[in-house]
Amino acid sequence: MHPSAMNNGDLFFRTYVADGNGKKIVEIGSQNVNGSLRDVKPDGCDYVGVDFVEARGVDVVLDPEDPYSLPFEDETVDVIVTSSVLEHSEFFWLLFLELIRVLKPNGILYINAPSYGSFHRYPVDCYRFYPDFGKAMEKWAKRNKFKDIVLLESFVCRQDLTWHDNVSVYLKNKGDLDDHPNRILDKKEDFLNGFKFGTNNLLKPSGKTDPELKSSVIQRVISGKITLNP
Repeated sequence: MHPSAMNNGDLFFRTYVADGNGKKIVEIGSQNVNGSLRDVKPDGCDYVGVDFVEARGVDVVLDPEDPYSLPFEDETVDVIVTSSVLEHSEFFWLLFLELIRVLKPNGILYINAPSYGSFHRYPVDCYRFYPDFGKAMEKWAKRNKFKDIVLLESFVCRQDLTWHDNVSVYLKNKGDLDDHPNRILDKKEDFLNGFKFGTNNLLKPSGKTDPELKSSVIQRVISGKITLNP
């Protein structure tokens, strides 16, 4: 897991799930590769790692021939997190519906997927994502019976020289909005093209291409505004 993905996961937990308090948290794609979101999970939670290979950090192994069927009953999971996975899912829109299915009515879904990054096959590498992905998946879920889902926020994080991550956070039932008043973007400044529930305009809009973003990061490293992990 690259550093910006780990940092984003930590920000998500601290913003939305600061107290595990017996909550069932499921991580999709939990194999520990240079770290895992399990490393930053909240205390007191029931954490279940899911992947389609047996490996460190994996509690439940999916059928690799059908990774779009999760072995959980409807509405039984409090929080689902997935990081650097959807780019490897050939039919990620099917997986998205399955994630929403198993969430409790007041459940939260966190997705981190690359907006920019090197080609890496596990076992395939199919997609890159932008903030409009967040809105598109909200519409897709509503077309498939999940009428109350709401996108809380979506943005591109530009923290890392080699990776730019798209983050999207969903609440399954908009009736539970009052239970989640905080957003990552309330405090985070280093992002581009952000959506936040309750605002109509794109936050920090930018039409920069990926090479331009990479050049911008290099300049910030040279100026000392950010440092790279060894």
